[in-house]
Amino acid sequence: MRLLKAEQLFRKVIEDRSKRKGRLLGLDVGSKYVGLAVSDEENKIALPLSVVGRTKTNISLMADDFKTLVSKYSLVGFVVGYPFNLRGQACPDVKCSCVGIAHHIFSLMIHNFFSMKQALQVKLLVGEFCKTGKLDDLSYTYWDENFTSKVIVFYFPVIF
Repeated sequence: MRLLKAEQLFRKVIEDRSKRKGRLLGLDVGSKYVGLAVSDEENKIALPLSVVGRTKTNISLMADDFKTLVSKYSLVGFVVGYPFNLRGQACPDVKCSCVGIAHHIFSLMIHNFFSMKQALQVKLLVGEFCKTGKLDDLSYTYWDENFTSKVIVFYFPVIF
């Protein structure tokens, strides 16, 4: 797997569209599960696909499953949710937790701790996929997952 900046991956998808339709697979990495969403053929919206259990021993099986999804959905890459900080920088960024008014420092540190933990989980999973060598022909990018749930609730309050 090859890491690209988001702009590079999306440009590649657009350029490849003239040759073949390629879709993207979104990964929402958690400590026990990985949520999957697949884009439509125009790559305008992603729809939920499934949830996969995550353990240290099933990485190779997950890579095999992803290979099957690559064929089934004509996938050209992955978009992996990642907890960037509020400045758009990759976590961990300890400096951002020390800025601001004193009574916010503790809450920022707690937020940073959980962001760093999540960031580590994401990086470990991607690294394990890379080690399998089964997805080497695909590219991936990280996408900021901060506030994504809050945005959905804001736009679709009736559902939630």
